[in-house]
Amino acid sequence: MTGQDNRTSQAPDTPRFVVVGIGADGWDGLSTVARRELRGASRIFGSARQLALLGEDIEARQTAWRSPMSAHLHELIADPGDTPVHLLASGDPMFHGLGSTVVAAIGAEHVRIVSHPSSTSLAAARLGWDLSGVRIVSLVTGDVDDVLAVAGDGRRLFVLSRDASSPAKVAETLRSGGWGASTMTVLEQLGGPAERMIVGRAGDWEAAAGDALNLVAVECAGPARVLAPGLADDDFAHDGQLTKQTVRALTISALRPADGQVLWDVGAGSGSVGIEWLRLNPTGEVTAFERDAVRARRIEENARRHGVASRLTVVDGDAAATIAAHAGLAPDSVFVGGGLTADLFALVWSSARVGTTVVVNAVGIPTQQLLVELAGRHGGTLRRFTVETAGPLGSVTAWRPALPIVQWTVGKEEVP
Repeated sequence: MTGQDNRTSQAPDTPRFVVVGIGADGWDGLSTVARRELRGASRIFGSARQLALLGEDIEARQTAWRSPMSAHLHELIADPGDTPVHLLASGDPMFHGLGSTVVAAIGAEHVRIVSHPSSTSLAAARLGWDLSGVRIVSLVTGDVDDVLAVAGDGRRLFVLSRDASSPAKVAETLRSGGWGASTMTVLEQLGGPAERMIVGRAGDWEAAAGDALNLVAVECAGPARVLAPGLADDDFAHDGQLTKQTVRALTISALRPADGQVLWDVGAGSGSVGIEWLRLNPTGEVTAFERDAVRARRIEENARRHGVASRLTVVDGDAAATIAAHAGLAPDSVFVGGGLTADLFALVWSSARVGTTVVVNAVGIPTQQLLVELAGRHGGTLRRFTVETAGPLGSVTAWRPALPIVQWTVGKEEVP
């Protein structure tokens, strides 16, 4: 006996929903299993385009999604009526698809998925790309600036378009980020009789909007992707309120970003710490608290520039009031870059849950003394950083020290 709980699972015999993937080739491209499911269905929901692809021998009552589809889907999930209900999904239902939404809502035990090749699988086959090495960005659920979060010299990207205007927006975004030399291939109606490819450079992309059902493949040419924390200070617009490069790298390390976590950046300034945290954590989210309205807008601009705006929320206003309003949304990590007071710490600490990591940087002596007192009460680790950079001094070169930084890192533990 190993103590391991071994279980077997299988597709549900009596599901509430059956989600069937279908491609642009329609009925001809469906597997035997998918055809059997649809022939035996009593009700089928799908887009008007998908329903038009079904064979004439389908006897089920067919219903096209109302707009917005998300609202119609949630109504159906809440009250499906006679089950099972069959749903058509574009390509692979579990790849940024309808199947994932339904499973998240009611659980996998109530859903049967009939898979189909995804658009990315078809695109990789057409281009001869190894799909395991391609970064994927969805404009259906995200923003076009998200492309900047994964672009890098030599990288290959698949961008799942929202509509016919997406390729031009991708080209413009790549140009603005310095990747104008990248090769773009737009693949329309993949797998269908109207399939076609359009190839060009992002820097001089002039192709007219084509089919709404398209995917953009990008071979990036431009700046290399920096993977380590500690981007240059000039990579962020700021007014001097910025955690400098070396200290920022040490701060990100202390915050220990991990998949799916939430960071609170309190007194965010330029947003540099939260933005770098998101660059290392592609599934994380940041809430940036900043009382200065001008700086708050600057944080948003910096987030867009680095392709993480869709995962960073700026809260504009007094820290005490705004943090209190978010107290029910406990973060995994908290960073306070300056201006900590005993009252502000008490508010942050009470909002944090067990296991939360709190990192505070202090420049002024009063705040540094407060950190020493708080460390005496709550434990954690105190560090003092002094960074010196060589620079000209008259006709010679000398070391110029920056102001020393005291950093306190503490994890909130359950009180015995």
